[in-house]
Amino acid sequence: MHDPGPGHPEAPARLRAVLDALDDPRFVLLERVLAPRATRAQLERVHDATLIDRVFASAPSAGYAQLDADTVMSPDSLEAALRAAGAVCAAVDALLEGGDTRAFCAVRPPGHHATRRTAMGFCLFNNVAVGAALALARGLERVAIVDFDVHHGNGTQDIFCNEPHLLYASTHQWPLYPGTGARGETGAGNMVNAPLPAGAGSAQFRTAMQATVLPRLHEFRPQLLMISAGFDAHRLDPLASLNLDADDYAWVTRELVAIANAFAQGRVISSLEGGYSLTALRESTAAHVAALME
Repeated sequence: MHDPGPGHPEAPARLRAVLDALDDPRFVLLERVLAPRATRAQLERVHDATLIDRVFASAPSAGYAQLDADTVMSPDSLEAALRAAGAVCAAVDALLEGGDTRAFCAVRPPGHHATRRTAMGFCLFNNVAVGAALALARGLERVAIVDFDVHHGNGTQDIFCNEPHLLYASTHQWPLYPGTGARGETGAGNMVNAPLPAGAGSAQFRTAMQATVLPRLHEFRPQLLMISAGFDAHRLDPLASLNLDADDYAWVTRELVAIANAFAQGRVISSLEGGYSLTALRESTAAHVAALME
């Protein structure tokens, strides 16, 4: 169990809350699959060897290892991080090889702050980026990542800012940690940032999606749509100041599924990022996964 220590917001209780939400009878038909470990070759598509080596070398046999002020490893953290990235890779393989069209990866640690060279912001490896790179390596020409975590996914932007076959689109509170995500950060024309001011709620979020993110997705016509599903823009979350609720996550998920149905054979992979109110995390996960299954 990845455990950053007492008082850390990215606590093991987060994943328990997510799994509790998915124990609801409406999810009885969900197939639950144990995540494999990501391979080094999969990690190296998006991370420098120096970062991978540092994470492996930092894994403690007891106690804690501090990678930065926020990012902590315990004895089981390396295993958890490898399986978090491996879950997204397994989902990519499952969707590209046939039968399945939707996957939700209930993983921690999160990933979207991990850059090509740096583990940071609770994140060791960039789970969604590792999976997206696998999808491109398997021959897809257009992969989109939509990130509605309250914090900007600086790591995903760093990794793919010059990759024309990938579109990254993010709504997030700004300014806020990690300080990136201004509207003018466009990469090679493939980065779409729709920052929201502190206090913004449902109306502003839905407008940003409808005016900025969804039109770019329609234009890009993704063959696979991936979601960095952070639920910390919820009004109950203690780490930020947006005011979304579970209905907003259900709404945006339906909008993204509609785009996937139009262009990507219905293929959507969602991977858990942030969300630090356990009540909000349960409610939002249930709303999100229910909309994925519709």
